[in-house]
Amino acid sequence: MPKQKTKSGAKKRFKVTATGKIKVQQAGKRHGMIKRTAKFVRKARGTTVLSEADAQIVRNFLPYARRRRRKATPAAGSND
Repeated sequence: MPKQKTKSGAKKRFKVTATGKIKVQQAGKRHGMIKRTAKFVRKARGTTVLSEADAQIVRNFLPYARRRRRKATPAAGSND
């Protein structure tokens, strides 16, 4: 089976954390800062984590990114 391609726009905009969450820059900071409130500009610094619904969409664009592991459940009937 051939390798899947990563969306080049997605690899520039998103990073995957060690726990599998999608990290992204805050929106709304490119221009027009005069009309924005100081509170908005302050809160839009740095990065944020996408909601789980949006992260599901982005994960389709990053096929080889880290996936969050599910907790291993003990096998039924084992008495260890």
